[in-house]
This record gives sequence, structure tokens and C-alpha cells, in this order.
Amino acid sequence: MPDMTLVAHLTELRKRVIRISVVLVVAIAGGLSLAVPVISYLKGVPPAVGLEWHALSPWDGIQVYMQFALLFALAVTCPYVLYQLWQFTKPGLTETEQRATLKFIPLSVALMALGSCFAYFLVFPLSTAFLTGLNERMGLQETYGVLQYFSFMFNIVIPCTLLFQMPVVIAFLTAIGIVTPELLRKWRRYCYLLMVILSTMVAPPDLISNLLVLAPLLILFEVSVLLSSAMQKRYYRPIGGKAHESFQGK
Repeated sequence: MPDMTLVAHLTELRKRVIRISVVLVVAIAGGLSLAVPVISYLKGVPPAVGLEWHALSPWDGIQVYMQFALLFALAVTCPYVLYQLWQFTKPGLTETEQRATLKFIPLSVALMALGSCFAYFLVFPLSTAFLTGLNERMGLQETYGVLQYFSFMFNIVIPCTLLFQMPVVIAFLTAIGIVTPELLRKWRRYCYLLMVILSTMVAPPDLISNLLVLAPLLILFEVSVLLSSAMQKRYYRPIGGKAHESFQGK
């Protein structure tokens, strides 16, 4: 890749973008076919079971329908996007870097699934229960609009899913020399403070819920520090510098 011209780079990039676009369109078609049964299933399981559903505007139904289709397509396409990005950058990487960065893809997918399950099965029910209890204490009669309900769910699930990508992001930044384990340890207290703030934004405003969200984030940060140390031992690339191989074994 270093010997390729700018036109060759752009041609290669266009080829990757076209492939991703085709997969995305196919995934959206699949998402459209699955949206209705998935929505019906989610309406019949806690915390949605037993609720009366309302459309507060003529557009609510189609908006929820399209939201599910698009999110399904993005979730399916994301691993393929990462693979195409790896293929595009592969010729410019050393053999060690190729092996290390390829491992980011399955790790990213696994953390994405873990974050989504954590958000939907733990944080979302806790948030719904807390807010429903608060409404009852205030004497409010709840009327659920389908768009508002699922938008509330997405606003919890999507940020949690992204937060669970922390180890992958830190490992990648370590691999290219932007982040070091020493820097992470030095800024640990500030990172902890940031995660406390994030947990209060995602979880209901009570101590137990905040701790349930905060604990996995702190564990993920410490895992990220360990992963960063492992990446640094394999190789280190200063910004703008030449890769220095320190990988032993494989």
C-alpha cells in the first residue's frame, strides 16, 4: 500500500464502500422483514407486557418500523465494515499489526452483543420500573406512545452498547501509539469520575441502579488497561514514526 498512488488508494476505498453499501442495503431489507415480528415480541415481554399502546401521530408506526430496520442493518453490517476497514489498511501494516488488529473484530462484536444484552435485560427494566414508580407516586396516568417507548429504549441500549466498546478503542489507540498503559493509570481517577457521570446519565437516579451500571464500566476500564499493556508489549508505533516490533513468539 505505501507504493500505491492516490488514485489507486481512492479506487480501493471506493471498492470497499460499494461492498459495504450493498451489504447495508441487503441488511436493511432483512431488517424490514423482521421489524414487525421483533416489535410484536418486545411488546409482549417485560417491561412492556400488559401496556396499552398508542400512536400519538400518524408517523409513529412507520418511524418505529424504520428505526428497527436501520438498527438491525447497522448491527449486522458493523462486523463487515470492520473487516473491510482492516482489509483496506492491511497492506500498510506489519505482520504483527495485521494479526493484532484482526482480533479487534470478533472482540468488538462480542462486546457489542454483551453491551446490548446488559442494557436491555438490566438497565432498561430498572429505568422503566423506577420511572413508573415515580409516576405512580405523583398520581400520573401513564399513556405509552409506541414511538416514545421504543425511543426511550434505544436511548439506553445504544449508549451502553457503545460504552462496551471501550477495550477495543483503547487497544487500537495503544497499537498506533496514541495511548499507553502508563497514561491510563495516570488518568485513572479522572476516567473513574467520567464513568460515574456516564452511569448516572444512563441509569435511573438511584444508588443501586447507578452501581449496577458503574461496576461493569469500571471492570471494562481495568480490562482495557490490561489489554493496553499487552498491546504495548507486542509492538509500539510512535505517531509519525516507524513501527518497532517487540512481539515475541508468534
